Amino acid sequence: MKLSVTLWLSLALALSGCFASREARIESDYSYSGNFRRYRTYEFVTGSGLSADTSKVGEITRDAIRTRMKIQGYRAARNRPDLLVIFRLFEGDMAFRGYEQDDITRWVNNGQVEDEDTPKEERKGYQPVRMILAEGTLLITLVDNRTNRAVWNGYASGVTVPPGPQGEVVIRRSVRSIFDQYRVFTEGYLNGTEGQGTQN
Repeated sequence: MKLSVTLWLSLALALSGCFASREARIESDYSYSGNFRRYRTYEFVTGSGLSADTSKVGEITRDAIRTRMKIQGYRAARNRPDLLVIFRLFEGDMAFRGYEQDDITRWVNNGQVEDEDTPKEERKGYQPVRMILAEGTLLITLVDNRTNRAVWNGYASGVTVPPGPQGEVVIRRSVRSIFDQYRVFTEGYLNGTEGQGTQN
């Protein structure tokens, strides 16, 4: 049985995308002060850098993030969004400080939020981990718009974005892998009761 040229090219691109991202390191960390149960809406930060980039790479990255946020129940909102989304693509190796933490899903399910009223002896504390991220790091940060503090970082390193259709495959796969670390759905979204008895 002969494969069509289109099918063969699609298969080749998919496999080469797998090889390009095979060495990627996917990590994330979060703030204990993040009120993750409250977040419902988001908007991208405007300004300079990739977040405001109108190039193909910037557009593909934004679209991939929008898709994932929608899947997890978040709505885009220009007026007073709960979360601000920042992303940036770094070139070259870089030193990065992450944190050794429990899975974010466990933290959110326990309903814990630390604030200035949390007694010092009850605070979780951060265990810093120093990492060297390989060339080609995509960093996505979620910022609490009310406190103006970063509440979650997700990053994929060692991902090379080639030109053309293969580059789009690599970007979308990287964004998907990063958000696999952020398994937080808006409250009530999974059981169809989102917004019932809650206020934004």
